[in-house]
Amino acid sequence: MTDLLQLLIAGLATGAIYALAAIGFTLLWQTSQTINFAQGEFVMVPAFFALIAMKTLGLPLIVSLAVAVLASLLLLGVAFRYVVVGPLLQRGVLPLVISTIALGIILKESVKDFYSAEAQVFPTLLPDRNVTLLPGVTVSLAQIGVLVVALLAIGLLQWFLAGTRTGRQMQATAQNPTVARILGVPVERMILYTFLINAGLAAVASILISPIYLAKFSNGETLGLVAFAAAIVGGFNQVRGAIVGGLLIGVLDNLAAAYVSTAYRQAVPLVLLVLVILFRPQGLLGRREERAV
Repeated sequence: MTDLLQLLIAGLATGAIYALAAIGFTLLWQTSQTINFAQGEFVMVPAFFALIAMKTLGLPLIVSLAVAVLASLLLLGVAFRYVVVGPLLQRGVLPLVISTIALGIILKESVKDFYSAEAQVFPTLLPDRNVTLLPGVTVSLAQIGVLVVALLAIGLLQWFLAGTRTGRQMQATAQNPTVARILGVPVERMILYTFLINAGLAAVASILISPIYLAKFSNGETLGLVAFAAAIVGGFNQVRGAIVGGLLIGVLDNLAAAYVSTAYRQAVPLVLLVLVILFRPQGLLGRREERAV
């Protein structure tokens, strides 16, 4: 029982990071019909922004993390919106999908060629020591910190979307941009905010996951696949669905590694994805969408 509780906490910590990346998939699709297949690389790159700031510029850790977030907002948010998505958005989904796949490859190979092909140790803000929560239940303090920070970021996003005027305008844009524009909502600005939020969530996920799995140029491959699966499992048109999907995959992933085999760990998201597509195509919390043809 104690082992199960430890696995659940560790799985929730990992799943919360998956949820951060999955939310980005959902937000971009809702507001601009953009499927960003470079999302995994978006989570990988900010860690290297921070490493460059620390090792090349000699900045302290906190300042380097702030630089990484700012660089992510500018490059993975603003530049991605206006340089990649903007020119291709009117040409249909397929050219945009191909472009994001190409962008992911470019980001991965750029990190590999211009920084390092070797895994890099990434510092953590929390000491990696164990604490006892319950008798016999020992959990890493770093895992607790990851879970708390990720859930806090998710909670702040939910509050922003539901409790602020800008957040409600973003939701209106996601639901029906034409009507939102008629009602005076600055749709283009709301779409830009969505890209900035996605970049910010990717930077937070990168900072949280890199101390655990190291900073590697290939991290984006797995992260992108798992985040995409989490978004579909939970419901691609629901932010809360992406959260549930990420947490669920994180927990099942850890349980499968512990009780089945680590060899099947990467198969968990794919199996869950297939089951959901077969029996509930709209996702666990998603809603059916009907489009006129």
